[in-house]
Amino acid sequence: MIGLTYAADAAQPGGLMSFAPLALILVVFYFLILRPQQKKFKAHQAMLAELKTGDKVILASGFTGKITKVGEKFFTVEIARNVEVEVERHAVAAKRTDA
Repeated sequence: MIGLTYAADAAQPGGLMSFAPLALILVVFYFLILRPQQKKFKAHQAMLAELKTGDKVILASGFTGKITKVGEKFFTVEIARNVEVEVERHAVAAKRTDA
């Protein structure tokens, strides 16, 4: 009976080998999810830093407009003639490239 318990212990993989699947999952998770999100976040931050008065933007709410005033934390965006709204920087989803 004692011989069977030693045989069962010998069949267990080493401590390092038991963490190999977990490490593999973490590496795949990093390259498929975290790294692309970090790149996207950095590109969005760079786009926000480049915005200036007169640029046409698309807001996260779906409105499009033209930036009329650039502040440190807010943009003033004209969404219609004589209609201006103040939005936070992160509310700008993208810069419009069409003329």
